[in-house]
Amino acid sequence: MSERLIRVGITHGDINGIGYEVILKTLDDTRILEMCTPVVYGSAKIAAFYRKTLGMQPVQLTQTADAADARDGAVNIINVVGEDCKVEPGQETATAGEAARAALERAVADLREGHIDVLVTAPINKHNVHSAEFAFPGHTEYLEASLGCDNGSRALMVLCSDDMRVALVTTHLPINQVPQAITREAVLEKLRVFNRSLVRDFGVHAPRIAVLSLNPHAGEGGLLGTEEQEAISPAIEDARGAKILAFGPYAADGFFGSGLYHRFDGVLAMYHDQGLAPFKALAMEAGVNFTAGLPYVRTSPDHGTGYDIAGKGEASEQSMRSAIFTAIDIYRNRLREDEATAHPLRRQYFNKGNDNVVLDLS
Repeated sequence: MSERLIRVGITHGDINGIGYEVILKTLDDTRILEMCTPVVYGSAKIAAFYRKTLGMQPVQLTQTADAADARDGAVNIINVVGEDCKVEPGQETATAGEAARAALERAVADLREGHIDVLVTAPINKHNVHSAEFAFPGHTEYLEASLGCDNGSRALMVLCSDDMRVALVTTHLPINQVPQAITREAVLEKLRVFNRSLVRDFGVHAPRIAVLSLNPHAGEGGLLGTEEQEAISPAIEDARGAKILAFGPYAADGFFGSGLYHRFDGVLAMYHDQGLAPFKALAMEAGVNFTAGLPYVRTSPDHGTGYDIAGKGEASEQSMRSAIFTAIDIYRNRLREDEATAHPLRRQYFNKGNDNVVLDLS
């Protein structure tokens, strides 16, 4: 009997944004069912609303109450909101925030239970999803708290495309709080998580990581800031001492425009817009947001809710498609690495304390 396909949980995100459009457009290509079994956490009624609004051909949805019962060869959907859930394309509403939160919480619970193998999240509105039950600035922080992290580290936001991987030391943090968050320990921790992810999740052996500076012109020797001298450069030296191939710090203003990123397997930026602005300029439609450092695989499109084009049929599904394919690739890479390292050879050495040289295999 053949093994079941990889189950990909997909949350519907903000119901007033472009989440349903990019999900339905992606799943309209039935060839995806040869690679995985999609499980959408959302609403069959809302999906039907957007199919009609967008004038799309029907996507056959199989309703199921439990992800454990999801059918291979079908697009499965679990209803996580009530029939009376109001859809208002392009509008920020509390109802949309509640619906996004319900889908995420149900999907994460199923991920922990092993009912789905990977998680792909459609965009949420960080303002309307925020509540007493969801006091997090975004997906990354929520998943870190809900799922834990490997080896007691922290989650790491990585934006990736076919030829670029950009990670962040700080994520959803006000810009005036960034400098004090750039410490030697923080940069080193992110380098460790990033290096491990490049090896395990992306299959890059001995990855080369470029580290960006915080200040203009890498601080100009302290004239324009001292974070490079006091935190970033020492962290790079610490990382190299731990056999991590980290280089820099590089001035951020010309790093991407010059194409220097092509020389590295990954780039560590200091703050959100420093890394994401150039990444999205270069790889917007094909970019994927991946949360490294978690014991589970989670990806997302690298765009937002798209309120301005919601319900107009103008949204591109390329990033959602890439997010699903990337999640599958990373899941498979992890399985391969786990298999390859499951039974490492025991250390062999000569015991010279005896008269006869003995090969000790204990």
